[in-house]
Amino acid sequence: MRLVAAELVETRQILPGQWLQSFHAPELASGTRAGQFVHVRTGDYSGLVLRRPFSINTADPATGIVTLHFRTVGRGTEWLTRVREGERLDMLGPLGKPFEVDPRSRHLLLIAGGLGMAGVRMLADEAIREGRQVTILFGALSADHVYPSNLLPDEVEYVVATDDGSLGHHGYVTELVQEYEAWADQAFACGPHPMLARLAQLAAGRRERMGVAKLGRKRGAGKADPMGSTSARRKAFLQVSMEQTMGCAVGACLGCTVIGVEGPLRVCREGPVFASDEIAWPNS
Repeated sequence: MRLVAAELVETRQILPGQWLQSFHAPELASGTRAGQFVHVRTGDYSGLVLRRPFSINTADPATGIVTLHFRTVGRGTEWLTRVREGERLDMLGPLGKPFEVDPRSRHLLLIAGGLGMAGVRMLADEAIREGRQVTILFGALSADHVYPSNLLPDEVEYVVATDDGSLGHHGYVTELVQEYEAWADQAFACGPHPMLARLAQLAAGRRERMGVAKLGRKRGAGKADPMGSTSARRKAFLQVSMEQTMGCAVGACLGCTVIGVEGPLRVCREGPVFASDEIAWPNS
């Protein structure tokens, strides 16, 4: 974790109310993994006290550029859109636990709903550099809210679902998952809580539907990896990145707590990435 002064290089609006900003921050770009986030302090003149958490959308160690993808939802994010190129922002990061990919996995399925693309976008870059194949399933309200394909690596297969049927599959993105679950070695998701809950339900029934063995431990091979450990997450079929409002982002305030099957979990410290079976989902 570092405290850095990140210089704004570029701002552009990529979707209605959604922005992509590029910052020169070599210290962050070289030490960040997919799934982690930064805590950004707004300007002293803004009258805003708390930092704002943002998923690290991409990070390029070669250029020192990191990008943030966000939606304007209040005073803090609206302030961020008015920062001018050349200005520096105080960023604390990288924070949180990243996605963990099993070394044996060759086919990765990424599922994003709306702004959830920011949570999984960097994983596509990492996977392609490591020679893996990537399919992204993306869900949006309508064609006007679909993440631009030109912002994704050319090697990615990109499949879209829209609620109103104006582009791609007519329906929820979760309805596409079973078409790819035989192909995918692992799945990684970020988006609205109901979407993640449905994906967790699908993942829980996958082995029974397909007769697929769980990655990792063989019968009689000793103790199972502790739930929540890096090794257990690496062997999970589905990992989810949780989106919560954060106060301190270092585990002290407990404001981002979610309920896990073994007790409360702080999204900023134990997450934001979890194996789906760590979370006590509604009706699970």
